[in-house]
Amino acid sequence: MGRILSIDYGKKRCGIAVTDPLQMIVSALDTIDTENIEEYLLSYCKLEQIEKIVFGLPLHTDGNETHLTQEVKTFCKNLHEKLPQVKFDFQEESFTSVKAKEAILLSGTPKMKRRDKRLVDRISAVIILQEYLGHY
Repeated sequence: MGRILSIDYGKKRCGIAVTDPLQMIVSALDTIDTENIEEYLLSYCKLEQIEKIVFGLPLHTDGNETHLTQEVKTFCKNLHEKLPQVKFDFQEESFTSVKAKEAILLSGTPKMKRRDKRLVDRISAVIILQEYLGHY
């Protein structure tokens, strides 16, 4: 059984989370600049056995696509061509950033660290994967 990886894809940065090999525990992995995400993922997939990659799918609250939805789908399609052995899926990601900020606040993280958008991206990826797995 391989790991499941999730991506909170953004214009500037992508938050990444991953499960353990038994797919029970979700952990924040990294935040990568979007321009480097493909290289990072290809390299990571060589090091670890990744069974599936789950992309957060940005949708409006009414279910319509956002300005970023098609970019996420296109990136996913292109990455799948380079990683055909990996399964790909989507998880609707509404309010994950809000939930991430709330979780960071409740965790007692100092104010200066709470301002770190890279931390919010990582925690958003964790929430996406937890929701996908039914843990949240």
